Amino acid sequence: MDKRWVINEPGDEETIALLSKSLGVDKVIADLLVQRGIETFDEAKAFFRPNLKDLHDPFLMKDMDKAVTRLVTALNNQERVMIYGDYDVDGTTSVALVYSFLKKHFDYIDYYIPDRYSEGYGISLKGIDFAAESNVTLVIALDCGIKAMDKIAYANEKGVDFIICDHHTPDEVLPKAAAVLDPKRVDCEYPCDCLSGCGVGFKLMQGLSQQQGWPFDDLKSLLDLVAVSVASDIVPIVGENRILAHFGLIQLNQHPRLGLKTIMNLSGVKTDLSVNDIVFKVGPRINAAGRMQSGRHAVQLLIVEEKDAAVLIGDTINTMNEDRKELDHSITDEALELLRKAEKTGSKKSTVLFDRNWHKGVIGIVASRMIENYYRPTVILTESNGMATGSARSVDGFDLYQAISSCSDLLENFGGHMYAAGLTMKLANVGEFAKRFEDYVQNNISDDMLVPQIKIDARIKLSDITPKFFRLLKQFEPFGPKNMTPVFVSEEVVDYGRSRQVGKKKEHLKLSVVDDIRDTIVMSGIGFHMGDMYPKISNGTPFNICYSLQENEYMGKVETQIMIRDLKLS
Repeated sequence: MDKRWVINEPGDEETIALLSKSLGVDKVIADLLVQRGIETFDEAKAFFRPNLKDLHDPFLMKDMDKAVTRLVTALNNQERVMIYGDYDVDGTTSVALVYSFLKKHFDYIDYYIPDRYSEGYGISLKGIDFAAESNVTLVIALDCGIKAMDKIAYANEKGVDFIICDHHTPDEVLPKAAAVLDPKRVDCEYPCDCLSGCGVGFKLMQGLSQQQGWPFDDLKSLLDLVAVSVASDIVPIVGENRILAHFGLIQLNQHPRLGLKTIMNLSGVKTDLSVNDIVFKVGPRINAAGRMQSGRHAVQLLIVEEKDAAVLIGDTINTMNEDRKELDHSITDEALELLRKAEKTGSKKSTVLFDRNWHKGVIGIVASRMIENYYRPTVILTESNGMATGSARSVDGFDLYQAISSCSDLLENFGGHMYAAGLTMKLANVGEFAKRFEDYVQNNISDDMLVPQIKIDARIKLSDITPKFFRLLKQFEPFGPKNMTPVFVSEEVVDYGRSRQVGKKKEHLKLSVVDDIRDTIVMSGIGFHMGDMYPKISNGTPFNICYSLQENEYMGKVETQIMIRDLKLS
């Protein structure tokens, strides 16, 4: 699939020059900072040296005073409290965090994870009934609830109060809960509006601790859960999220809770766990429980305190993850075949597919995989409880939420954000939805959006990649949205004569390149699934590469290597 290279324009020259001088770094590093909105020495210091003292006052969040007051009342009156959360990584880490903290202070506390298949996403009537039957008078809903107007009204009738901790975009009318914490509320002036659901839960616990005079150190052990949620939910790792992720990663690498340590061992992560490790190794295993059986298994693992129990639950979840892999690969193959057989596929700018037998737990993954093959907004639907339910994924720059919202009259419910969403509709509406969704995409997407792009931070020479340069790049971590791993382009490079094809089928390209054949500074790198480019570059033809940098350890030797994102002949 061809890719479009988009090279960022350099920042203001004078600002870059001043920052470069004040920090004692080269202009490329200074430019990377300026592109990230960091223009002064003090801003750079805060970026490179995150500090927990820079976390915002939780009471800046709208309704935090109400939420804490209701919690303290429950504590003083020895009420029965239930922690309610979604079945994905953000939801289960949220529940584990709040439950772990509050169980030290409440005599009766329980948690509830809705069943993906019988209850669906968000607050359910079944969950409210369970709370009422258990004499629960306060529910803390995490990573969900911001649109549950009818459900909260039902809970109020049952005498069950709710504190909602959500981070999704609300409607104009909010649920009539005891408190609604959501930094995306239009009337909320909290400085960081991109917290994860678990992040909002953490702020509630911080607010409670401040009000009760409990030491902040009691909260530090929770940061490993926050880091997992921040990475897995793909929220911007800037501002407060960067601080939480930074210290959460330290907690994960030095003193992870038993359940997370178990998952790290199962996924092969031993030391120096990164955001990427969470996204591709730890997060999917936590998610697998909710996809294949119940998210309750994930919470059990995240709060477990006995090693034998941790190993038993961890092995069960790991098996679920293997089953999940098989399912999403087989359904992806079916979906691709269905799309190939569809008429006039080439003229469409969206993908909407429905099969009543597809497994509901993996259709979000399938939607993402479809975009890897057909780069366009995608909705994958299956049947659940007599309805068509599905997951949607978008391409860079296209607002999927608005596209789905334009078809809201056909939907029973929907929710999400610009790049990912969930939706439910009557089976009879699937055909009309596919047509209307395609019409909206046709009228609102540009041709450029239909070509996958690689965003490139800067042009550099291979000779610019010094040990100091790479050392400074590492201090940009943790990487994530709005602070992505820097991508560079080097032009007119040539094969040094040591490049070769590698892999069982010689499908990968092991590179050895220089700026000029006369140079002695040689960079090694790897281009996965680029083996077919070897004959084109091995004869001395200059070519352009875009890449990121990483450390590679082999036989006890550590070196900087380039990870090729794309390669084009000059």
